[in-house]
Amino acid sequence: MGFDGGKYVRYTPEQVEALERVYYECPKPSALRRQQLIRECPILSNIEPKQIKVWFQNRRCREKQRKESSQLQSVNRKLSAMNRLLMEENERLQKQVSQLVYENTSFRQQSHNATTLAATDNSCDSVVTSGQHHHHLTLQNPLQEASPSGLLSFAEETLTEFLSKATGTAVKWIQMPGMKPGPDSIGIVAISHGSSGVVASRACCLVGLEPARVAEILKDKLSWYRDCRAVDVVNVLSTAAGGTIELVYMQLYAPTTLAPARDFWLLRYTSVMDDGTLSVCERSLNDARNGPSMPPVQHFVRGEILPSGYLIRPCEGGGSIIHIVDHHDLESWNAPEFIRMLYKSSTLLAQRTTLAVM
Repeated sequence: MGFDGGKYVRYTPEQVEALERVYYECPKPSALRRQQLIRECPILSNIEPKQIKVWFQNRRCREKQRKESSQLQSVNRKLSAMNRLLMEENERLQKQVSQLVYENTSFRQQSHNATTLAATDNSCDSVVTSGQHHHHLTLQNPLQEASPSGLLSFAEETLTEFLSKATGTAVKWIQMPGMKPGPDSIGIVAISHGSSGVVASRACCLVGLEPARVAEILKDKLSWYRDCRAVDVVNVLSTAAGGTIELVYMQLYAPTTLAPARDFWLLRYTSVMDDGTLSVCERSLNDARNGPSMPPVQHFVRGEILPSGYLIRPCEGGGSIIHIVDHHDLESWNAPEFIRMLYKSSTLLAQRTTLAVM
């Protein structure tokens, strides 16, 4: 519908179709082109050139409004997703505070009991011993043998430990210096605090791809991780629940020629949860777990990846929210002392590995 001299002009569907064809070829035709259009299309012969001009002006305005509306919706979705991430981070911090308060109270109680009667001392020792025994059992859950059932058991254990880091308080996280969440930020990035010799980083971000596509890209590390030298998927097993277990050998470039590069022998477990969340977690295999072994490779130092990976949640309105965890033991003792910090810095791990995903 057009407007001229205070009157509306109603276009037929055929006329609109003809004008739309020209619009997609040239959104802003000149006066000469508009006159040519009227001559070439008999169905437009009853429309004045000025009315044609107004139609194209209105059409450009509608297109501009549509693009602006789409951009606003995209920004709104990102803000909503960032708000959700911040709420989850706040909830995690509250849990961590509660845990620290509990541990502090428990420590004070044990210190108080240590000054009381011998019977109380024995009781306290019993409690401490019991706690240590439970922790010992948690650590001792070896991969029984290189069989599908043994690999699945190890994979499920890896998933549980990974989730406790991705959304829980298994690691003491602090915000990475210089990274502030907000609508223009790439996400929320944290690094481990107080670990010795082992480095860890965690991040949350929003991407405009569906979870399955995100997982496909993340597993192809050679395509996005510049420190990755080689990846070889040695074996693939399918699980009854529709997941996959992969045995993966990976080599990384060294950050300097003054130290040998690192390589890893991993189990990678991909699974889908009941709510549609997709998990890709990985963990080093080694001889101590009686798992399938990979002999040492010349010129490489065998590093260890502790339960790490990607938790990919479908995002309302499209896209995905990714929780990323990198937790490595890069055998820093094997590097010369003056470059050892390259292997002991969680900040460097976040910058070189975690942020590469985002």
